[in-house]
Amino acid sequence: MADADDLLSAEADDHFHDECGVFGIFGRQDAAAIVTLGLHALQHRGQEAAGIVSYDGSQFHVERHVGLIGDTFTKQRVIDSLQGNRAIGHTRYATTGGAGLRNIQPFFAELADGGFAVAHNGNLTNAMTVQRALQKQGAIFSSTSDTETLLHLVATSKERDLNSRFIDAVRQVEGAFSLVAMTAKKMIGCRDPLGIRPLVLGDLDGAWILASETCALDIIGARFVRDLKPGEMVVVTAKGIESLFPFEPQKTRFCIFEYVYFARPDSSVEGRNVYEVRKRIGAELAQESPVDADIIVPVPDSGTPAAIGFSQAAGIPFELGIIRNHYVGRTFIQPGDSIRHMGVKLKHNANRRMIEGKRVVLVDDSIVRGTTSQKIVQMVRDAGAKEVHMRIASPPTSASCFYGVDTPEKSKLLASRMSIQEMAEFIRVDSLGFLSIDGLYRAVGEAGRDNEQPQFCDACFTGQYPTRLLDFEGHDNVRTLSLLATSGA
Repeated sequence: MADADDLLSAEADDHFHDECGVFGIFGRQDAAAIVTLGLHALQHRGQEAAGIVSYDGSQFHVERHVGLIGDTFTKQRVIDSLQGNRAIGHTRYATTGGAGLRNIQPFFAELADGGFAVAHNGNLTNAMTVQRALQKQGAIFSSTSDTETLLHLVATSKERDLNSRFIDAVRQVEGAFSLVAMTAKKMIGCRDPLGIRPLVLGDLDGAWILASETCALDIIGARFVRDLKPGEMVVVTAKGIESLFPFEPQKTRFCIFEYVYFARPDSSVEGRNVYEVRKRIGAELAQESPVDADIIVPVPDSGTPAAIGFSQAAGIPFELGIIRNHYVGRTFIQPGDSIRHMGVKLKHNANRRMIEGKRVVLVDDSIVRGTTSQKIVQMVRDAGAKEVHMRIASPPTSASCFYGVDTPEKSKLLASRMSIQEMAEFIRVDSLGFLSIDGLYRAVGEAGRDNEQPQFCDACFTGQYPTRLLDFEGHDNVRTLSLLATSGA
C-alpha cells in the first residue's frame, strides 16, 4: 500500500532534481552564520543535506547534517559550534554517490601541510577513472562521491605549494565543477574551463564571498562583484584576492537549463536576470506555438515566469488556475485504497472557479517522464476545463545530464521515445507545443544556436555533450557512477 511518502517520491522522480549550492566567506567573525543564511538562499539547489566547515585561527570545525538548512543548522550548531572568521558550506542533492552522511559536503581532511575542505557543484565525468588509478597507488576513499577525488588529487600532488597542488588536481578532472575550498590561510574558488556551472564573487563590508548564485548575496546584503570567468581560479587571503587562469582557454558552454529551471528567478547568472529570461522564453513560446484559448495557467512554481511572458505576448489573461501547497512534508496520514492514487494533489490543486468552462493553456518548464503532466492535465479537466493545451518552456528533453543534474535514464525520458503527437496523446492534452532550441537561444539573448559551436551546454536537448564522458561509456544515466562505485565494478 502506498503512503504519502511513496506518492511524493513518485512525483519527485518525474522532475529534474537540482544540483548543489556552494557558499564561502573569508574575513568575517560571524562567518558560519553568514554561510547558513547563504545556503538558505541556495536551498532550491539541494534539499537533501548540508554541511559547513569553519576555521577559528587554530582549528577547523565541521558540521554536516541530513535535512534542510533551517531544520538542522540551529543556533547551537552554528553560532556555538562553528567558530571562526572564515567558512565554506554546501547544500546537496545527490547526483553521484548516493545519500548518507559520508557523502555530505564540504569534504574535510588533514593533509601534510594542514586542513583542507572542499565543496563542489557539478559532476566529474572521469572521477571513477581517476579513483581507480589512485586506489592502485594505495589511496583509500571514505565516500562514493566524485568530489572526494579532488581532495585526493590535492593530497597526492607533487607540487610544492597549495595553489600549485590545487591547479594540478583540477587539471586532471573533466566535466562540470564550480568549487569552493578552504585552508587555514586561504579560500579558493574555481570554475571548470567551459564554465558549465555558475559561481559568483561578492563583498560584504570587506569580506570576500563566493556563491553559486546572486540571490545568496542578496539575503545577507552583500555586493555582487562579478561572475567568476570560465576556467578562472580566485585565491582569497588576508592580503586580498588573486585571480589565476590554470586552463587553456576554451569556448564557454554554460548550462542553458539554469535559465529554464535551476537558478532562482531573482538571481542574475552570466549577466542575465533569470526572471526576465524566463518571461522572454514564454514570449518566444507564444510566437512559435500560438493557441486560441481563454486563460494561461502556470504549473507552479517553475512555470510561472514563462506563463506571464506567454500571456503578455499572446494577449490572453494570466490566471492562477492551479494552487500549490508549499507545506507538504513527511507522512501525515496512512492512505487507504480510496486515496492511494491522489498523487499530484498533495502539492497542487485546481482553482475550479478560474478553470471551469475555459479553454486552458498550461505552461510548464519541461516534461520528464510525463506522468506528473498527465495527472495535472486530468486534474484540470476534472475541474471543468473545456479544452486543455500544454506549452513547454524548453525544447523536448531527450538526453540525460552528466554535469550535476540528476535525471532519469534516457529510456525513461518521454521525449526520447515518443513524437510530440504521441506525447500529447500520452498526457491527454488537446495540443502540445515545445519551445524550439533556436527560440531558447533567442530568449537568452543569442541570435540562435550555432550548430558547429554551440554557445551553451544544451546536451539534455541535443545529446551533444561538451566533454568526454569517460565514466559513463555504455551507460545513459549519472546515477550509474554511484552503482559502479559501490559495486566495485
